[in-house]
Amino acid sequence: APQTLWANLLVTVESFSGILTIALFTGIIFARFSRPFARVVFSNVAVVAPFDGVPTLMFRAANQRGEAILDAGIIVTLARQHTTVEGVTMRRFQELKLLRSNTALFALSWTVMHPIDQDSPLYGLSREDMMDRDMEIVVMLNGLDEIVADRIYARHAYWADEIVWNRRFVDVISATPNGRRVVDLTRFHDTVSI
Repeated sequence: APQTLWANLLVTVESFSGILTIALFTGIIFARFSRPFARVVFSNVAVVAPFDGVPTLMFRAANQRGEAILDAGIIVTLARQHTTVEGVTMRRFQELKLLRSNTALFALSWTVMHPIDQDSPLYGLSREDMMDRDMEIVVMLNGLDEIVADRIYARHAYWADEIVWNRRFVDVISATPNGRRVVDLTRFHDTVSI
């Protein structure tokens, strides 16, 4: 047992720093494991099908979380090989314009659509053209977890061989007898010919 004032002060400082260290490490570990995960699933394929008379690139995202994602936003970028006039080959990225890139509440399913009109870098291209140019569609989704109020992020990519033409997605949203909407994820990736 401490006998002097200095020994008592040393034991007090040691006890205080020990408790502070344990509290600090507990907080760091808790913060690391309490980070939210996106738990967003993207369709296995993207489709190109007419929508309002315009060929449209479409893919689906579904929220597998128990709670909604607030203020969700999505950015779709086309990555492709480009050769300059000087003969230098480089990877180029171009953002694709979407019909709707934000939603205040992402709860069930979201079909993301890019119209392939004259302003689209995909205009006039076939699946073979996309393969020849080593094209890739890169998808970045972010939003706010409503429980812990922290940002979540999800990323996915579609290569040219994962884009199917003249097909559309099957309907996966239905209503239960009590009127609640549900997503049938067993048919989430299914497409049908048009």
